[in-house]
Amino acid sequence: MRSVDEHLTDILGSVPVLPPLDLALLEAQGTVLAEPVSAPVPLPPFDNSAMDGYAVVAADIAGASEAEPVVLPVVGDILAGDPGVSAIRPGLTARIMTGAPLPAGADAVIPVEWTDGGAATVRISRPAPAGNYIRRAGEDVLAGQVVADEGTRLGAAQIGMLAAVGRARVVVRPRPRVVVLSTGTELREPGERLGDGQIWESNSFMLTAAVVEAGGVGFRQATVEDEPVKVLEALRDQLVRADAIVTSGGVSMGTRDVVKEVLTGVGTVEFHKVRMRPGKPQGFGLFEGTPVFTLPGNPVSAYISFQVFVRPALRAMQGLDPEPLPTVSAVLGQDVRSPAGMRHFVRGRLSYNRGFYTVTPADVQGSHQLGSLSSADALITLPEEAEAMPAGSHVDVMRLPA
Repeated sequence: MRSVDEHLTDILGSVPVLPPLDLALLEAQGTVLAEPVSAPVPLPPFDNSAMDGYAVVAADIAGASEAEPVVLPVVGDILAGDPGVSAIRPGLTARIMTGAPLPAGADAVIPVEWTDGGAATVRISRPAPAGNYIRRAGEDVLAGQVVADEGTRLGAAQIGMLAAVGRARVVVRPRPRVVVLSTGTELREPGERLGDGQIWESNSFMLTAAVVEAGGVGFRQATVEDEPVKVLEALRDQLVRADAIVTSGGVSMGTRDVVKEVLTGVGTVEFHKVRMRPGKPQGFGLFEGTPVFTLPGNPVSAYISFQVFVRPALRAMQGLDPEPLPTVSAVLGQDVRSPAGMRHFVRGRLSYNRGFYTVTPADVQGSHQLGSLSSADALITLPEEAEAMPAGSHVDVMRLPA
């Protein structure tokens, strides 16, 4: 058997980095920047008002109070987007809207709430220092400043930043298109009536959702019966649209483990036993240049295998660090036993109290028991050398996607 780290290293050394694409800004959501983006102008590009109010010379209102307000003539209105060059001199004021350019000569903005709201003249009842409620040019971003580095995943805030610096298109590494396919003659689609010996297929739904959580684009393919010709044909059909393929089932030691049967010796696909529980039977390789991950059929085994092997690979394909799920150190809430020589991933629940995490293992840990997985929010990672860990031990815990 090979170790978890050996299998992951083999995968990461084989998956290709996706070539960059030039995309319109909204089409780039969820992708990874393949170029740094700089601001061509400062943000904001000019001094402007942070409030609806009045542009003034601060010295004119230094003595303003509720008892003795300062009265100033209003010489005009300045609106956001006003292209005209405005100016005031001492002793005058202009009404100004939020975002409107500050007129020359003014050095402060008085919010309308500090005044009587006058149109011809205005009574100002509070003083203000120079710079009051003014957004200075470049106080957010300087001209030439890098606002998004290569390798940044583009979420809503990043898309907004790129639009703010005038970018309509960006060069990105796309989200990997991942086809998920389950095999098994006993499987039926959810909603169909079950016959004797049949079960509803769940792995492909779970794994397609996991692809999306990992930043990919998931495509669920209909279940394929355990017929070698049909399985190989289904896999070949997906190569035209897939950056990667994930299968579940048919990779163990049985006489009808059809995925293993049809892919052994195809491309660089190889099958191994990996020192982990659950998830010992694994397969991976390139099929006509496309990465194929063959995961076990038991639901928990398939899900944990995805998080340990497929998720880092999808990140690597986008040019990102193939980091694991976020990991924290936690205190075990109860004793745990682990098989010797195996890295054991134990479902559990995390809690945080008084500055540290505690993790409690689920009551059942069978690789077929999806119920305990769906209620878990963490995987306790027990190292190969640990056969028993008492309550109170410190363990590494992988936080599952919410």
